[in-house]
This record gives sequence, structure tokens and C-alpha cells, in this order.
Amino acid sequence: MREIQASLITEIVKDLVMDAEYNLPEDFIHAIEKSVDKEESPIGKEILNEILKNAQVASKEKVAYCQDTGYPVFFVEIGQDVHIVGGSIRDAINEGVRKATKEGYLRASLAFDPVFERKNTGDNTPALIYFDIVPGDKIRIKFAAKGGGSENQSKQIMLRPADGLEGVKKFVLKCIANAGPNACPPFTVGVGIGGTFDYSAVLAKKALFRHIGERHPDPKIAALEEELLVLANQLGVGPLGFGGTTTAVDVKIEIAPVHIASLPVAVNIQCHASRHKEIEI
Repeated sequence: MREIQASLITEIVKDLVMDAEYNLPEDFIHAIEKSVDKEESPIGKEILNEILKNAQVASKEKVAYCQDTGYPVFFVEIGQDVHIVGGSIRDAINEGVRKATKEGYLRASLAFDPVFERKNTGDNTPALIYFDIVPGDKIRIKFAAKGGGSENQSKQIMLRPADGLEGVKKFVLKCIANAGPNACPPFTVGVGIGGTFDYSAVLAKKALFRHIGERHPDPKIAALEEELLVLANQLGVGPLGFGGTTTAVDVKIEIAPVHIASLPVAVNIQCHASRHKEIEI
């Protein structure tokens, strides 16, 4: 049994959150660089270059890439041979978020009461944390800062099985088109198909952690990802909604077994502030 101190997790999470807020993932940066050459709209090219410039400034100056520093979302894989000492892992993660918010000068974006007072929690906690127990003696922590603009444009639907593949494609493309400028394209699009009403949305969010261009292992799903990416970029939304051929840099799909009477589909839009980081302890 391997022991890991809760205080160590707190410090690692603090650094992980700040790193994600300051530095966009390299695969996303490379995708934007490639898109500059492909973009047919002069305004679109200019916006893509401004995105790259903003990323450089944020990284160099150690400031948040976007003023909306997002809802902290974690997917945590805990090895079954790990024992956390000195506190709970949930408390350790939340303390890491709390420290990152204060030390990293990050905007506090969470309201504890969603309906009545909407009072800000003041430190971006509590984080949303999904835990999974896996073999081994390590902990893998995946973090995303999920901005409100793109999250507000995310959708879920319970299709009929008879709607089939065409129904899925129609819904995904409708979500991308309707998101338009409100979700700050170019997007990364996560799609969850199957499972239950709630789990399809989790799958869509989880899909966003795959690297740009990393295809699903099932060839049929991989082909659907590529087809949807091509179709998304034919919608004409373009960078920041000013028109163009770069509406999305990738579409990623995760699937799960489903009830014979159901076809749940969820689309989780990720704006160009694609703040995803992960680490293994």
C-alpha cells in the first residue's frame, strides 16, 4: 500500500490549476497554428493570430488566459493500492483550488446558491470532482477550467433509437451552429453518446481531455469524429463568430452501452480557452 500525503495533493493541484489558467495545451496551440494557414477569411486569420498572441502573453506574464477562469472540473483516477493520509482527497483538491485562486489572482466564478441569493463562494470551491478507482498505486488528476460561455451552449437530448446516426449528426451540428459567437470559437467539441441521461453529459465532458487529433479506437466512431469536424467547419461560423472556415479544431466522441429504448446524446462545447491539464502522482 502506497501512502500519499493530502498536503502533497493540495500543492500539486494548486500548481496544476495555475498552469492550466496561464498556459493553453500545446496540442491546441499547434491546431490553431495550422488553422491560420487553412483559414480562408482574412478576418478569421487575424483573429487566430490574436489568439496565439494572447496565449503567448498569458504564458509569459503568468496571467489568466481568459477573465472567465471557469468552473474547476476534475476527473481523478485513484489506484486501489493508494492510501491518502493527513486528510481526504476531496478536501485536498478543494484546498488546492482555493490556493490557486488566491495566489494566481484568478476570478472567483462560483455561486453557491444557483437560484435565490447566487452568493459567490469567493474561492472557486467546491470543485466538481469525478472519482474512479483503478488498478495500481498512482493517482492521475485531470483538470479543466470550464468557462460559462461555452458551458451555456452545451446541450443534451434523449433521441429515439430510430433517429439513429443521422439524428445524432443533426443534433451535434445544430448545437455547434447555435453556439455561434456566444461560445468563443474555434471550438473543441465533446460528444457523449449512450449511457443514461446524466452519463452522456459526463462522457461529453470527458471526451474533451483527449488530445487534438487523437481518434477514438473504434474506426466507425473515429470516422464519425472526422466527418463531424469537416461538417462543423462548413457551417461558416468561423473564429469568434466573424465567419470563416475554422469553427472547430476537433470533435471527440465517447460512447457507452445504452438501454434498448434510449439514445441519449450530449454535446459539451469547449471555447478556444481550452484549459485542460493532467498529472500523475
